[in-house]
Amino acid sequence: MPLTDTLARVDADLAAGRVPMARQRLRGLVSSHATDLTLRRRLAEVYRLYGEPAEAGRWMYLEEDREEGETAAFEARYRTPQERMRALAWRGPESLAPSGFAVERLTAVRTACSEALGRPVDWDSIPSTRDGEPDAGAGKFSGFLAGAGCLVVLLAVAGIWLYGLYGLIGLIGLIG
Repeated sequence: MPLTDTLARVDADLAAGRVPMARQRLRGLVSSHATDLTLRRRLAEVYRLYGEPAEAGRWMYLEEDREEGETAAFEARYRTPQERMRALAWRGPESLAPSGFAVERLTAVRTACSEALGRPVDWDSIPSTRDGEPDAGAGKFSGFLAGAGCLVVLLAVAGIWLYGLYGLIGLIGLIG
Protein backbone atom coordinates (compact mmCIF):
# COMPACT_ATOMS: atom_id res chain seq x y z
CA MET A 1 0.00 0.00 0.00
CA PRO A 2 1.43 3.41 -0.93
CA LEU A 3 2.64 5.73 1.82
CA THR A 4 -0.06 8.33 1.19
CA ASP A 5 -2.84 5.73 1.40
CA THR A 6 -1.49 4.37 4.67
CA LEU A 7 -1.20 7.88 6.12
CA ALA A 8 -4.81 8.55 5.10
CA ARG A 9 -5.81 5.41 7.00
CA VAL A 10 -3.80 6.58 10.02
CA ASP A 11 -5.71 9.88 9.95
CA ALA A 12 -9.03 8.02 9.66
CA ASP A 13 -8.06 5.71 12.54
CA LEU A 14 -7.17 8.63 14.76
CA ALA A 15 -10.38 10.48 13.87
CA ALA A 16 -12.39 7.36 14.75
CA GLY A 17 -10.52 6.88 18.04
CA ARG A 18 -8.71 3.74 16.86
CA VAL A 19 -5.38 4.82 18.34
CA PRO A 20 -3.88 1.29 18.55
CA MET A 21 -4.52 0.72 14.85
CA ALA A 22 -2.98 4.10 13.97
CA ARG A 23 0.05 3.25 16.10
CA GLN A 24 0.43 -0.12 14.38
CA ARG A 25 0.24 1.43 10.93
CA LEU A 26 2.79 4.10 11.83
CA ARG A 27 5.17 1.53 13.31
CA GLY A 28 5.02 -0.35 10.02
CA LEU A 29 5.67 2.83 8.07
CA VAL A 30 8.65 3.78 10.26
CA SER A 31 10.01 0.29 9.79
CA SER A 32 9.72 0.61 6.01
CA HIS A 33 10.81 4.27 5.84
CA ALA A 34 13.33 4.51 8.69
CA THR A 35 14.85 7.77 7.44
CA ASP A 36 11.55 9.69 7.28
CA LEU A 37 11.54 11.94 10.34
CA THR A 38 7.97 13.07 9.66
CA LEU A 39 6.72 9.53 10.23
CA ARG A 40 8.74 9.30 13.43
CA ARG A 41 7.19 12.58 14.61
CA ARG A 42 3.68 11.27 13.87
CA LEU A 43 4.41 8.09 15.81
CA ALA A 44 5.67 10.16 18.76
CA GLU A 45 2.40 12.11 18.71
CA VAL A 46 0.45 8.86 18.94
CA TYR A 47 2.56 7.71 21.88
CA ARG A 48 1.79 11.01 23.60
CA LEU A 49 -1.89 10.07 23.33
CA TYR A 50 -1.01 6.91 25.24
CA GLY A 51 0.90 8.91 27.86
CA GLU A 52 4.16 7.13 26.97
CA PRO A 53 6.92 9.75 27.26
CA ALA A 54 9.74 7.21 26.78
CA GLU A 55 8.30 6.04 23.47
CA ALA A 56 7.51 9.60 22.39
CA GLY A 57 11.11 10.49 23.22
CA ARG A 58 12.31 7.47 21.28
CA TRP A 59 10.63 8.59 18.09
CA MET A 60 11.47 12.31 18.58
CA TYR A 61 15.10 11.62 19.49
CA LEU A 62 16.36 12.81 16.11
CA GLU A 63 14.38 16.06 16.16
CA GLU A 64 15.88 19.33 17.36
CA ASP A 65 12.58 20.48 18.92
CA ARG A 66 12.18 17.35 21.04
CA GLU A 67 10.99 17.63 24.63
CA GLU A 68 13.77 17.10 27.16
CA GLY A 69 11.50 15.16 29.55
CA GLU A 70 10.65 12.67 26.81
CA THR A 71 14.30 12.40 25.80
CA ALA A 72 15.29 11.73 29.43
CA ALA A 73 12.56 9.06 29.70
CA PHE A 74 13.82 7.41 26.51
CA GLU A 75 17.42 7.45 27.73
CA ALA A 76 16.36 6.03 31.10
CA ARG A 77 14.46 3.15 29.47
CA TYR A 78 17.20 2.39 26.94
CA ARG A 79 20.27 2.84 29.13
CA THR A 80 23.10 1.58 26.92
CA PRO A 81 24.17 2.80 23.49
CA GLN A 82 23.38 -0.67 22.09
CA GLU A 83 19.82 -0.51 23.40
CA ARG A 84 19.41 2.98 21.97
CA MET A 85 20.71 1.90 18.57
CA ARG A 86 18.19 -0.94 18.44
CA ALA A 87 15.37 1.26 19.74
CA LEU A 88 15.98 4.01 17.19
CA ALA A 89 15.51 1.47 14.37
CA TRP A 90 17.61 3.48 11.94
CA ARG A 91 18.83 1.83 8.74
CA GLY A 92 21.72 2.97 6.61
CA PRO A 93 24.43 5.55 7.21
CA GLU A 94 23.80 8.70 9.22
CA SER A 95 24.23 10.74 6.04
CA LEU A 96 20.71 9.64 5.00
CA ALA A 97 19.25 11.74 7.82
CA PRO A 98 17.44 14.80 6.49
CA SER A 99 18.82 17.23 9.10
CA GLY A 100 22.19 18.06 10.55
CA PHE A 101 20.85 17.57 14.08
CA ALA A 102 19.69 14.03 13.27
CA VAL A 103 23.08 13.24 11.74
CA GLU A 104 24.77 14.46 14.93
CA ARG A 105 22.47 12.42 17.21
CA LEU A 106 22.84 9.24 15.15
CA THR A 107 26.61 9.66 14.98
CA ALA A 108 26.82 10.23 18.74
CA VAL A 109 24.82 7.08 19.53
CA ARG A 110 26.78 4.92 17.07
CA THR A 111 30.12 6.29 18.31
CA ALA A 112 29.16 5.64 21.94
CA CYS A 113 28.18 2.09 21.03
CA SER A 114 31.47 1.54 19.19
CA GLU A 115 33.41 2.84 22.19
CA ALA A 116 31.43 0.67 24.62
CA LEU A 117 32.12 -2.45 22.55
CA GLY A 118 35.67 -1.56 21.61
CA ARG A 119 35.01 -2.09 17.89
CA PRO A 120 33.27 -0.25 15.07
CA VAL A 121 29.53 -0.79 14.58
CA ASP A 122 27.09 0.45 11.98
CA TRP A 123 23.33 0.90 11.75
CA ASP A 124 22.80 -2.08 9.46
CA SER A 125 24.32 -4.60 11.87
CA ILE A 126 23.38 -3.49 15.35
CA PRO A 127 25.12 -5.76 17.87
CA SER A 128 23.16 -7.77 20.36
CA THR A 129 24.13 -8.07 24.00
CA ARG A 130 26.46 -11.01 24.66
CA ASP A 131 28.66 -12.19 27.51
CA GLY A 132 31.33 -9.66 28.35
CA GLU A 133 29.26 -6.73 27.12
CA PRO A 134 27.21 -4.25 29.15
CA ASP A 135 24.07 -5.79 30.68
CA ALA A 136 25.16 -9.26 29.55
CA GLY A 137 24.10 -10.84 32.85
CA ALA A 138 20.55 -9.52 32.73
CA GLY A 139 19.03 -12.86 31.67
CA LYS A 140 21.12 -15.25 33.79
CA PHE A 141 18.70 -15.38 36.73
CA SER A 142 15.69 -16.02 34.50
CA GLY A 143 17.68 -18.78 32.78
CA PHE A 144 18.43 -20.32 36.17
CA LEU A 145 14.73 -20.17 37.10
CA ALA A 146 13.72 -21.84 33.83
CA GLY A 147 16.25 -24.62 34.38
CA ALA A 148 15.12 -25.13 37.97
CA GLY A 149 11.50 -25.30 36.82
CA CYS A 150 12.35 -27.96 34.25
CA LEU A 151 14.18 -29.96 36.91
CA VAL A 152 11.16 -29.82 39.26
CA VAL A 153 8.83 -31.02 36.49
CA LEU A 154 11.24 -33.84 35.58
CA LEU A 155 11.47 -34.97 39.22
CA ALA A 156 7.68 -34.87 39.59
CA VAL A 157 7.18 -37.01 36.47
CA ALA A 158 9.84 -39.48 37.65
CA GLY A 159 8.18 -39.65 41.08
CA ILE A 160 4.75 -40.34 39.59
CA TRP A 161 6.24 -43.02 37.34
CA LEU A 162 8.04 -44.71 40.25
CA TYR A 163 4.89 -44.58 42.40
CA GLY A 164 2.94 -46.25 39.57
CA LEU A 165 5.64 -48.89 39.14
CA TYR A 166 5.60 -49.60 42.88
CA GLY A 167 1.82 -49.98 42.77
CA LEU A 168 2.03 -52.32 39.78
CA ILE A 169 4.62 -54.52 41.52
CA GLY A 170 2.43 -54.62 44.61
CA LEU A 171 -0.60 -55.65 42.51
CA ILE A 172 1.41 -58.41 40.80
CA GLY A 173 2.53 -59.68 44.21
CA LEU A 174 -1.10 -59.98 45.38
CA ILE A 175 -2.15 -61.87 42.27
CA GLY A 176 0.85 -64.20 42.11
